[in-house]
Amino acid sequence: MKRRVLALTTSLTVAAAMLAVSSLTVAAQKPASDTKAYKAPRTVDGQPDLQGVWGNNDATPLERPKELEGRATLTDAEVAALKARAAKLFGEGSGDAAFGDDVFINALRDAKEFKSYDKQVGNYNNFWIVDRPIDNRTSLISDPPDGRVPALTPDAKTQLDAFLAKNRDVSEGVPGNNSHAEGPEDFGLGHRCISFGSPRLGAGYNSYYQIVQSKDWVAIYSEMIHDVRLIPLDNRPHLPDDVRQLLGDSRGHFEGDTLVVETTNFNGMGRFRNLPQTNLKVTERFTRIGPETLKWSVTINDPTVYTKPWTADIMLRGTKDQIYEYACHEGNEGMPGALSGIRAQEKAAAAGSAVKGSN
Repeated sequence: MKRRVLALTTSLTVAAAMLAVSSLTVAAQKPASDTKAYKAPRTVDGQPDLQGVWGNNDATPLERPKELEGRATLTDAEVAALKARAAKLFGEGSGDAAFGDDVFINALRDAKEFKSYDKQVGNYNNFWIVDRPIDNRTSLISDPPDGRVPALTPDAKTQLDAFLAKNRDVSEGVPGNNSHAEGPEDFGLGHRCISFGSPRLGAGYNSYYQIVQSKDWVAIYSEMIHDVRLIPLDNRPHLPDDVRQLLGDSRGHFEGDTLVVETTNFNGMGRFRNLPQTNLKVTERFTRIGPETLKWSVTINDPTVYTKPWTADIMLRGTKDQIYEYACHEGNEGMPGALSGIRAQEKAAAAGSAVKGSN
């Protein structure tokens, strides 16, 4: 979605950098967890009204950076300092766009320039940068308290290593590019414009959602590849264990002003953090904590993958913008080019090996 280029925001920096900005004065910012006082409006059915278009553009990183170990929050001066760094690093005319955690991490480390992870053709440019609101948290992960994703089980670690090795770019050593694909089926669902899966926690790029409610259903529409989840609220049981779906089987209910959605029965074709979702259970809690803020807490529980459950708290911001169609690449017209590029890389690598062998 194209939007105005705005000064990006982010939070935190190392102690040494604070010496240079200690004279800054900024308005006090409360932690995002301060959810008291606000009373959500009601629908005609008396439910908390969560409807509207909501953007996931938090600049706060999913995991707490190592530089900030032991610190759950920042001071207002630290937030202001990182905002200034981010605005300078990613401001208008500054070059490549940054998505996900890149804004925060590069400002934290006082990077002098930012280049796309795509070293061959480059990433999106500055035109695609959206406003990245922040609060004073150092990680989206609130549990465990260290702000880090728990360790993988041994089996999951083995699976992840094998997946990354198979999908490592043969020329750049970058994981995730499917550079050994024999055919279309070897590419991920996102590359094939089928789905980016659920939950999708990524921020800053096609990361908007629209919520529509009725008395017995909630629909959550995702901007990315326009997935729609239809969630019943009528206390029906989950599907039988042998009935599996790409986005899982979701059931919802209200606890006070919070919509609680539990999703199970993933079919394993999708991946979450590069691992199959077969045994994943996701519990989401949607709470409107202000006129333009919807707190989205996501708890990940899969004992076959993680040594313990973990929770991320994301602040979705309301917008009057519409969500336009995410067309991906029409008819998968990019697929022949992707496959021919891989074959060309393999041919060049083979030719290089032959030359070396003849010497």
